[in-house]
Amino acid sequence: MLEIKNLNFSYNENKKEPDLKNINLKIKKGEMILLCGESGCGKTTLTRLINGLIPHFYEGSINGQVMINDLSVEKSPIYETAKIIGSVFQNPRSQFFNVDTNSELVFGCENMGLPVEEIQKRLHDVVSTFNIQHLLNKSIFKLSGGEKQIIACASVSASKPQILLLDEPSSNLDSASTWDLRKLISIWKNAGNTVIIAEHRLYYLNDLIDRIIYMKDGKIHKELSRDELRSMDNKSFLQLGLRPLSLEDLSKNKKDFSPKPSKPNDINTHLNLTKFRYSYGKKIAIDIEQLEVPQNEVIAIIGKNGAGKSTFARCLCGLERKCKGLLEKEGKSLGNKERLKLSYMVMQDVNHQIFTESVEDEILLSMEYDKSTEKTEEILKNLDLLHLKDTHPMALSGGQKQRVAIGSAIASRKEIIIFDEPTSGLDLKHMKEVAYNIKKLQKKGIIIFIISHDLELILECCSHVLHFEKGKVVDNYVLDDAGEEKLKHFFINPIKDTNIPITSPVLLFPPKRC
Repeated sequence: MLEIKNLNFSYNENKKEPDLKNINLKIKKGEMILLCGESGCGKTTLTRLINGLIPHFYEGSINGQVMINDLSVEKSPIYETAKIIGSVFQNPRSQFFNVDTNSELVFGCENMGLPVEEIQKRLHDVVSTFNIQHLLNKSIFKLSGGEKQIIACASVSASKPQILLLDEPSSNLDSASTWDLRKLISIWKNAGNTVIIAEHRLYYLNDLIDRIIYMKDGKIHKELSRDELRSMDNKSFLQLGLRPLSLEDLSKNKKDFSPKPSKPNDINTHLNLTKFRYSYGKKIAIDIEQLEVPQNEVIAIIGKNGAGKSTFARCLCGLERKCKGLLEKEGKSLGNKERLKLSYMVMQDVNHQIFTESVEDEILLSMEYDKSTEKTEEILKNLDLLHLKDTHPMALSGGQKQRVAIGSAIASRKEIIIFDEPTSGLDLKHMKEVAYNIKKLQKKGIIIFIISHDLELILECCSHVLHFEKGKVVDNYVLDDAGEEKLKHFFINPIKDTNIPITSPVLLFPPKRC
């Protein structure tokens, strides 16, 4: 069905080494293929060649062929290949064309010229399959990152393409939504669709994968069959630099990071939040009457998509001016302005905070005082970015951009640093490097909050957990042995209502209120 022959590609013709080298690959109808490897190994570039974004959107030098059903992707207009291939990108915002969820879900069907009745039926089917009735008739701009990803997947599914191409689809999803994504991929696979996924998190794909294509330095370094996968344990995956196929055997890092005991109500060891509230219009988004958290820990913030985690982070660092309440640190009450001066936030979508024309300049920009090339290079080296210091940040892969933003946070030397999904799009090696740098920051006395759906990261570097639901903290616990079991239960056995039937019809054009 899909064949790649002797493919070489380079974004820059003057580059010594091409970005992809001698790629040969055949994918049969109905196969599920996993593309994996370290960030920057060429996975995303290969997906762009398969779906036609290269050369129709991204320019470069191509040698070789990508053929789908005897159709040359390079020579065919993108609207032709789009009928066969449906793509879900790492950043779902980049593929939205509408401002409301209903219109986005049916956008592809409308472009295909389907009858209204058929569009209505497909909308109802994807809403039922994804269990996303609660996301209908909503503004795209008011969705969380994970909710946007779900809408992107559902929108592509509504068009019923033969091939589904997904680039890091779980990177912004909570644990329950990730298992729902697995359910959808299983439905696609059982229906005979070909599914190609570029992904770092592997656990939710266990038993679905037919083949792993392991890439390194722009080449296909290794292919693993289903039988070979079944014979491998977590240790074998770690040796390849891959994340494990199972979360069951994971445990917290006890060697160099563990919770430190502190006395309750000690103003020097705790942060106190009082009457912390924020609303979107009439909807209450954050409602915290009283919260005490340890000051000398790395604090994980967990919860489902839309639980209020990112909103809480924005309020905590003073970005939301309408947030009511105070944060008390070492006996001093800090309002929005004071918190803004003390805090730095690495956003979920790091494209919003990349401003300069080189990676090195991006790090220097965050240094208010004592700007030093030596210190900049030390930060870049610790994040495996030194060789990219002269590269334009927007030319980097998603995982590399994420590390640049983390480097900027480290360079800022703020007293409070908040990371919103810092390992989104990161492989095992670079996740551990981020965890290592976070632990170094903690040892310097910096207060760190991490919003994450990444169980591996939390176990690697966090020592305390805040669990959010509907804008409230429903659990606040130390990550000791009992806390580890509680945390793993949340990620491995999420509470899901995936079988709730939709009893009322889904209206494509709901009646307007008078």
